[in-house]
Amino acid sequence: MSPEVVPVWAQWIVAVLLLAGSLLALIGAFGLMRLANFFQRIHAPALGNTLGTWCTVIGSMVFFSMAGGRVVLHELMVSVFIIITAPITSILLVRAALGRDRRAQPGWEDSPEGMTDVDDEGPDLGRASIKPDDRRQPSA
Repeated sequence: MSPEVVPVWAQWIVAVLLLAGSLLALIGAFGLMRLANFFQRIHAPALGNTLGTWCTVIGSMVFFSMAGGRVVLHELMVSVFIIITAPITSILLVRAALGRDRRAQPGWEDSPEGMTDVDDEGPDLGRASIKPDDRRQPSA
């Protein structure tokens, strides 16, 4: 398998996909460095790396399909694995950070409803939400 057997039009498609994937991953890396806090930083790499991986995988599929003379689909397993694991990992990291921040505030207790200072106008009329006025003062 050498690039000489791949048509020029396929080489251009592969080159564009690889450049797009690299740029998306680079943008995600810059977002990781430049954004202010953890909750902002988790967003840029997750999107950039996932989209960048998709572009790279599609480019690889096009190249090896053209070079081998048959359709190559086993790279899809890599992309499906990333699609499944990346969001789950991000969710777990954010939940851990939220729990850490919640426990770091004195007087706040963990609750399944979470902590919010936004007025809740849902069907429970705000009874399930914990607002800053509802803090339990630690007993001395």
